[in-house]
Amino acid sequence: MHTETIHLTKGTPGTQRSLTVWRFGNPDARPVMYVQAALHADELPGVLVAHKLRARLSALEANAEIIGQFVVVPFANPIGLSQVMQGSFQGRFAMSDGSNFNRHFPDLLDGAMARLLGRFTDDAADVETNVAMVRAALIAALDATHASNETASLKHALLRLALGADYVLDLHCDGESVTHLYTGTPLIDVCLPLAQALGARSVLTADVSGDNPFDEAVSRPWWELAKRFPNAALRNACFSATVELRGELDVEHQLAYNDADAILAFAAQRGLLRNAPLVKSTLEPPTVSPLAGVLPVLAPDAGVVVFSSPPGEWLNAGDLIADLIDPSSGTSTPIVAPVSGLLYARLNARYAIAGQRIAKVAGQTALRNGKLLSP
Repeated sequence: MHTETIHLTKGTPGTQRSLTVWRFGNPDARPVMYVQAALHADELPGVLVAHKLRARLSALEANAEIIGQFVVVPFANPIGLSQVMQGSFQGRFAMSDGSNFNRHFPDLLDGAMARLLGRFTDDAADVETNVAMVRAALIAALDATHASNETASLKHALLRLALGADYVLDLHCDGESVTHLYTGTPLIDVCLPLAQALGARSVLTADVSGDNPFDEAVSRPWWELAKRFPNAALRNACFSATVELRGELDVEHQLAYNDADAILAFAAQRGLLRNAPLVKSTLEPPTVSPLAGVLPVLAPDAGVVVFSSPPGEWLNAGDLIADLIDPSSGTSTPIVAPVSGLLYARLNARYAIAGQRIAKVAGQTALRNGKLLSP
């Protein structure tokens, strides 16, 4: 294992935050898998999974079992990790400006296109040459952007680490949820074996989800370039997914070992390892739903939330999800499923304000457009 430290732009005098990067395998080998945890810094299940991956990969490296290369960032947001106010951890949004750490990554498509015009060939023998050219163009487009503050420098550093990878996994979690994944619609065939190994209940797909989150910033340029250069000999050379590892409190050794082994089983299937731990597949395959079919369930008023349905339950439209109790009036308001589908996530608090999202139901029909992700 080789350890690398990347220093971020200084946010204030006297402070210097940095990223820790672990590298396993031959630095010149392919395929490359990039894994990062806790971009939303208060989502900690992935940090424990990264810890388990370190042990597993160190042993595999010692036994010469790694064919490709692994790049692991065990905590992807040192800024968010420092945001504790009066004992309350705030890791999703930057306190400096309120921005979501997993939104508004640099969009590199136009910058890459400008560097690629007239350079592609249509000869199938040149596919890998074209792929290498795209990777170089994306990195050059990123390097041409200016990281004006600490948060921007974090996003720049993470994106630069991931742009050269063949497989990119961004480990997150929800409030209370079953394991589920977000990926690009063109990537679903690669995603399903990973979801199956992880025991995921749902995979949510979109071409564009809005606000350019990390996983799309890495992979979407590839299928957009294929559309814009239809005659080019080019393959979709970067798979990426946001992996939601259950809920915030699901930080347990055995769960983390299971998830790490599932990731390694997927890596072996994709040619990065000679062998990998055997993983029992989930009894039922995950449901695949358009992200535009996910309807957030909102609290109509403020009150105490009493859930009736657990994450992972299939609901019909109109089924009860929770009762909302108004402590001042004594009224109880039923909150029901707005659409038939899988209740895959819910709020981990038991008090909600008016208009707050308390649950998410994945329907099978696209009903929304525009920005599809939670704030």
